[in-house]
Amino acid sequence: MLRLVKYLKNYKKESIIGPLFKMLEAFFELLVPLVVADMIDNGIAKGDKSYIYRAAIIMVLLGVVGLVCSLIAQFFAAKASVGFGTELRDDLFAHMNRLSYAELDEAGTSSLVTRITSDMNQVQAGVNMVLRLFLRSPFIVIGALVAAFLVNVKVAIIFAIAAPILAIIIYGIMVLTIPMYGRAQKALDKIALATREGLNGARVIRAFGRQQDETDDFCEDCDLLLKLQKRVGKVSVAMNPLTFVVVNLAIAAIILQGGKEVDAGVISQGEVIALVNYMTQILNALVALQVLIISFTKAMASAKRVNEVLDLQPTVLDREDTTATEQKAASDAAPAVEFSDVSFTYPGSQGEALKNLKFTVKKGQTVGIIGGTGSGKSTLVNLLPRFYDVTKGAVLINGMDVREYPQGELRSKIGVVPQKAVLFSGTIRDNMQWGKAEATDEEINEALSIAQAKEFVDAKEGGLDYKLNQGGKNLSGGQRQRLTIARALVRKPEILILDDSASALDMATDAALRRALAERTKGMTVFMVSQRTTTIQNADLIIVLEDGEVAGIGTHKELVECCEVYKEICQSQLSAEEVGA
Repeated sequence: MLRLVKYLKNYKKESIIGPLFKMLEAFFELLVPLVVADMIDNGIAKGDKSYIYRAAIIMVLLGVVGLVCSLIAQFFAAKASVGFGTELRDDLFAHMNRLSYAELDEAGTSSLVTRITSDMNQVQAGVNMVLRLFLRSPFIVIGALVAAFLVNVKVAIIFAIAAPILAIIIYGIMVLTIPMYGRAQKALDKIALATREGLNGARVIRAFGRQQDETDDFCEDCDLLLKLQKRVGKVSVAMNPLTFVVVNLAIAAIILQGGKEVDAGVISQGEVIALVNYMTQILNALVALQVLIISFTKAMASAKRVNEVLDLQPTVLDREDTTATEQKAASDAAPAVEFSDVSFTYPGSQGEALKNLKFTVKKGQTVGIIGGTGSGKSTLVNLLPRFYDVTKGAVLINGMDVREYPQGELRSKIGVVPQKAVLFSGTIRDNMQWGKAEATDEEINEALSIAQAKEFVDAKEGGLDYKLNQGGKNLSGGQRQRLTIARALVRKPEILILDDSASALDMATDAALRRALAERTKGMTVFMVSQRTTTIQNADLIIVLEDGEVAGIGTHKELVECCEVYKEICQSQLSAEEVGA
């Protein structure tokens, strides 16, 4: 938790004023028992009504001043905690965006969502409670102890005995509950994952009639969370009765010892009442401290989870000596892309996903990548924009290692269309301008035309201003794919990667798309990953992968003659005449 205190640096004034005014409120509260004692000894005992009224007015004034101090403290504590939460949440989200694919895979999407929402709310609430109570409650306890010793030392020894016992109870419960709250938050991760999968896969769940099974599984996850919360609740609620028992025993002891001191003429009756009031104030302070401890315990468990995300360091980083590529003077005569003895292993995996890849792609060539499921096709193209770094060898673009480029500059050269079409809520124009922020309607329409999307976009109400739902759910799968292709084309990249991004298109639209790409993207190097032989058979270069290794490189005609893997794929999809064509 202490690591996160730096996010209060812009709220130093609020972080000081809030606790300070809470302490002032506590100071005025500590004066009340003394006024009550004076009222009893000098007003009630002597029957002086005017004295009683004056004391009552003083008590009211103390209450009003304490209320004003409390309101001021609440305002500044809330301002500081909300500001803290905002800055930490912004930093956490920015850090997540800096993480490479490997770290995102390790952390898991549902867990990251829980940490930036539920865990962040717990941490923010904990900061609020600390700013409000971390000075007030100890000040009340210590102030009441000091006041008790000033009134009578013998009776005050009871306070000195009770306070450490209370501290031990609170500390013990805190030690027991911190790991329990951590386990409860992990159970919440599972619920978030189940919710996310249930919503994203609603159509599949209903198609297979699995609603009841999914509901039962979700209920099991909820029951586990309930059990964990009950368990931690049983431990944490023990604090209240235990502290009440100790405090009430102490009050009984005060009354007993105070009665003896009154009989001996050492102290007055009003002072005994004041001592009882001080012990009651300690009890109230400890009840508030209990709320603080529970909130802070939750906050510590959540802060640990937030820190785990902040501790994840991206493995894909710009090198310290990386400068602009103009200064590196990448050669125009160099190949557009070169894989030099490239091998790659996913973090935590024992086997290599890619092994010793060697090939060269000239500028303006269209490259088809084909192979069986799990052969490494997507992995290969993910190395170009440095979504992952190679384990061995080097990937070169324009003759320069991709690790030498600043990431922003490297990715500005590349347009990526992923396997899963991802669109964002907003207009079609907004989504197209992800590729190029200042893109004009003319540029967008040109990209839509190449991607075979212009016709259906024009047919939509509002055209480019047509509103997309989250994920583009109000479009068909093929329409979403065409829009993601157009989004990549808007920026006119040097290298275009189509990672099986036409799988939802019919054969005619697919053929029209390939024809438009060939005719209207001259000079652009295109990588087409596909399971369809017809999609890549006219490519300038076809790379056939099998178990992460190159099984063959060449044109369609060359591979049919010399690559058995490619020939088998063709024969499974094409007629004998088409294979030989």
